[in-house]
Amino acid sequence: MDLDALKLALAASPDNIPLLMLVAKAHEDRFELADARACFERVVALQPGHPAASLGIARLLDMAGETSQAVVRLEALCGAHPDFAPAWLMRARLALDEGEAVQARAWYDKAVALDRTVADDDLLSAILKAGGGTRTAMTSAGPMEIDDDEEEDDDGPFDGMDAVVARDLDLEFRVRADIRFADVGGMDKVKEDIRMKIIHPLKNPELFAAYGKKPGGGVLLYGPPGCGKTLLARATAGEIKAAFFSVGLHHVLNMFIGESEQKLHKIFELARKAAPSVLFFDEIDALAADRRDMRQSCGRGLINQFLEELDGSRTSNEGVLILGATNAPWHVDGAFMRPGRFDRMVFVPPPDNSAREEIARIHARGKPLVDFDPALIAKKSEGFSGADIMAVFETATEAALTEAMRKGAVVPVSGKMLLNACKEVKPSTRKWFDSAKNHALYANQSGFYDDVLIYLGLKK
Repeated sequence: MDLDALKLALAASPDNIPLLMLVAKAHEDRFELADARACFERVVALQPGHPAASLGIARLLDMAGETSQAVVRLEALCGAHPDFAPAWLMRARLALDEGEAVQARAWYDKAVALDRTVADDDLLSAILKAGGGTRTAMTSAGPMEIDDDEEEDDDGPFDGMDAVVARDLDLEFRVRADIRFADVGGMDKVKEDIRMKIIHPLKNPELFAAYGKKPGGGVLLYGPPGCGKTLLARATAGEIKAAFFSVGLHHVLNMFIGESEQKLHKIFELARKAAPSVLFFDEIDALAADRRDMRQSCGRGLINQFLEELDGSRTSNEGVLILGATNAPWHVDGAFMRPGRFDRMVFVPPPDNSAREEIARIHARGKPLVDFDPALIAKKSEGFSGADIMAVFETATEAALTEAMRKGAVVPVSGKMLLNACKEVKPSTRKWFDSAKNHALYANQSGFYDDVLIYLGLKK
């Protein structure tokens, strides 16, 4: 990492937090602790409580031999950001250094349960060798040993060990989702549909109970790719501060007969224990395909299991909010559209002009820009998806980097570069609408796709 180049970039954008973090890490790698700490503290001054910067300061304190101060800062960091896995991992390292292997294992398990990508085989091996071989769960009284052979209580609350099971199922699990609706540009109608179906019943249970409505149920988000369906699911979990499970095809399918059904059941059980929770199925048409198109009975068995879980016939789904996303709703088995399952379909269209302007502003955050006109970018990106607009900024940034390499100096991203990028990037939604139009015109007896026709101006 070229520290001099980073410093030049930082001089052009001194309050750029990502740049400050890069410069701090570069100083740290050179063991220039005072300079690194100055950068981390600058980040904390700009964004109080910034978890990565706070962790960096604790790490520097430990490197300087001030381990007790590092421990104090880590305790405060874990209290303020209990879902920040790297902080728990560092606490595990320090506990191991102090000879507290059981405590280290507890914090290691918690870190990996929150984010499986922080798993460190070398650290775990060291903990095991030091006597931290028993699985542990964190409780209010401290670490509690767990017998691996002990049968789990199906009626118990969602705890740290359930989170470990989530990790073993390769689920994306967040105690709290990291974004809110404010971080998703536009889509006001879609957000309002989700508020009415999901958020308001959870926040006003007595009012909805008076009308016989319970929190939970299913919403199917459909539309062209890259328009924010997955982002909306994460933001929904963030709005209600719910556990968030993101399930893809590879999380469920197994080559052995009956295993896929068992994995799907375990996923629903985890979501039920974590309630209120959001269970999000991406590309749901792959898991809920029309059974008439299937030749093998094993696929039908998985679909029947899915329907049974949605119905909550064995265990209540109250408090479990089920979201599905698909680019091809016409391939989803009709049984999933019955009341009580995915009983509301929400069309997620490409962003309109005001939404594109808002998305442009979001992507402009933290970037060194000159002559930036979000309204003009919105005007020149008609029909673009949110992903297309992100591609515009990436293309313009690459142009700025190319010029910077040629000049040997930092070059800001200009409005002209962004407009040129709008010409280079082609709307990815056109092909989807060509296909969706045919289904909406000729296979729409139920009226599921009326929103597509309205969007295309073919129906009022």
